[in-house]
Amino acid sequence: MTDLVRQPSSATLARRPTFGASHEAGGAMGGLRHHLAPALFIAPGFLAFTAFILYPMAQAVLMSLYDWKVVVGATSTFLGLANYARALQDPHLWLSFANSGVYMIFTVPPQIALGLAIALLLREKSPAQPLFRVLYYLPVITSWVVVSLLFKYLFADRGLINYVLGLQVSWLSERWTALVAICALGVWKGVGWSMMIFIAALQGVPQSLVEASKIDGANAWQRFLSVTLPAIWPTMAFITIMLVIGGFNVFTSVQSITDGAPGGSTDVVLTYMFRTTFNFLDFGYGSAIAVLLTLIVFVLSALQLRFFRNEATA
Repeated sequence: MTDLVRQPSSATLARRPTFGASHEAGGAMGGLRHHLAPALFIAPGFLAFTAFILYPMAQAVLMSLYDWKVVVGATSTFLGLANYARALQDPHLWLSFANSGVYMIFTVPPQIALGLAIALLLREKSPAQPLFRVLYYLPVITSWVVVSLLFKYLFADRGLINYVLGLQVSWLSERWTALVAICALGVWKGVGWSMMIFIAALQGVPQSLVEASKIDGANAWQRFLSVTLPAIWPTMAFITIMLVIGGFNVFTSVQSITDGAPGGSTDVVLTYMFRTTFNFLDFGYGSAIAVLLTLIVFVLSALQLRFFRNEATA
């Protein structure tokens, strides 16, 4: 019996730490292999993000601190924050920010309201549902340049709008009437995008809650406020933030319809930045405008996130 219960020899005890070390090494290699595959999948996207997003952003911040020269051999003069001080005192830049704000105010709420209304109408299956979804989404995939030129001719002095309404309005020769045309294009082209996002969100609304509210006697409007809207609130936040960012980044429609005319009164931030940078080759000041726009959009997005989170927890 004593032979069956033997104590481990000193040689066996001496070999045990070696086994543990090799086991730990194998575990470390296994953990490395476990993370290697995701890293390989992420690496191309991260490299592209670094090359096309992070690096240009860092370069723009650097350029904004200089009187940047693009001519080969020319020396760029360091200005510090002089370009930013110039931007704060530039009345045309403030006008451009105001026009961007007007565009955002008069395009974002209609896109949200109309997109949600159309989504509510088209969420039920019917033979004509796919056709209407395609028709409403068609402007989204249409080229901005093409539809901008189309609206330019629609709002021309002898265009279709004046003909149908029986007016003699020179839409594109005044600041506010030209902004009407630009905002109308923004709403028409963006409704389909918000509609499709809302349709996807509405499909996730729990039908059990809808049926329970019907049993409790809630009408359609009450069901929307108490069941549907809370369920799609995160989607509402996403759409609002994306549309606000897009509103401040409007460029192609303004460039194609008015190009800032008359007299730069319809300039938005990006058209003014583009003209300053590439027409007058003032790359330092143009970069400063881009940095300021980025900061403003970042602050607005953060405020919107905070608002929607507070409303969701209220």
